[in-house]
Amino acid sequence: MNRSCRSLICASAVLVGLLGCATPPQDPDDRAQWEEENDPLEPLNREIFAVNRVIDGLLVKPAAMIYRGVVPEEGRDAIRNVLGNLKEPVYAANHLLQGDVGGAGDAVARFAVNTTVGVAGIMQPSADMGLPRRPNDFGKTLHIWGTGEGPYLVLPLLGPSNPRDTVGLVADALMDPFMWAASANDLEWITYTRTGLDILDRRAQVIDTLDEIERNSLDFYAQIRTLTRQRRQEELRRAAERAAALSGDIERTAATAAAPASGEQLAAIERR
Repeated sequence: MNRSCRSLICASAVLVGLLGCATPPQDPDDRAQWEEENDPLEPLNREIFAVNRVIDGLLVKPAAMIYRGVVPEEGRDAIRNVLGNLKEPVYAANHLLQGDVGGAGDAVARFAVNTTVGVAGIMQPSADMGLPRRPNDFGKTLHIWGTGEGPYLVLPLLGPSNPRDTVGLVADALMDPFMWAASANDLEWITYTRTGLDILDRRAQVIDTLDEIERNSLDFYAQIRTLTRQRRQEELRRAAERAAALSGDIERTAATAAAPASGEQLAAIERR
C-alpha cells in the first residue's frame, strides 16, 4: 500500500473516531433541523472547510485557472478521457460487487476499446458503440449492500464526504490495479501525477460554478453541504434503482425457469 493510501486511511480513522463527541440539541425544532442536516461534527467540519478553502485559494484554484487557460478545451477533454479510462477497472469491480455482471462487462469492453482503438483512452469510440461511461464506486456498493451513510464529514484536502464514502474512497484506491502496478515498480510518481491531474481537471470544470455559488450564498459552507448531499443522494438513488431492476430481472428469470411447462410448450418439446 502506498503512502497516499496510508495517509488517507489514517485521516479517515481519526475523523470517524471523533464521531462519538457529538451531542444533539434538546429543543425539538433544533433537533429536527440537526437531524436533517446530519452534521453533528459541524464545528470541526467548518474548521476543516475553512482550511481547505485557504489551500484551494492559494494553490488549487490558481493552478486550475492556469491549466484551463493554457490547455485548450480539446486537450482537457483528452486528459479527462484518459483519466476516466484508467478508472474503468474499478468501475467494473464495483459493478460485479453490486451483482451487475452486464455493467462489469460493459466497463471491461469500454476499457479494451478505448485503450486500443481510442489510443490509451484519448478518444472514446466506445460511446459510438452504445457503451457510454457509467462511473461507479465502492460507496455506492456499500449503499446497495445496506450500509448507512453516517454523518456528514469534511475531509482535509478531499472535501465533503461521510464515513461510508470515505471507506469507499479507500477501497476504490486499493482496487486500482494501476496504483499497485506503479507501486510495485517504484513509480509512485505516476500515481501522484495522475491524482494531481484529476484534481486539477475537476477543479477547472467547476471554477465558475463554485464562484457563483459563493457569491449567492449567505452561508457557503451550508450551501456546499446541501448541494453535495443532494447530488450524492441522486447518484445513490439511480444506482439503487438499477440494482433493484437487475434483482427483479433475476427473480423473474428464476421463476420462469422453475415454472412447470405449459401444454403448448410440452407439445413443442414432443415434436422435436
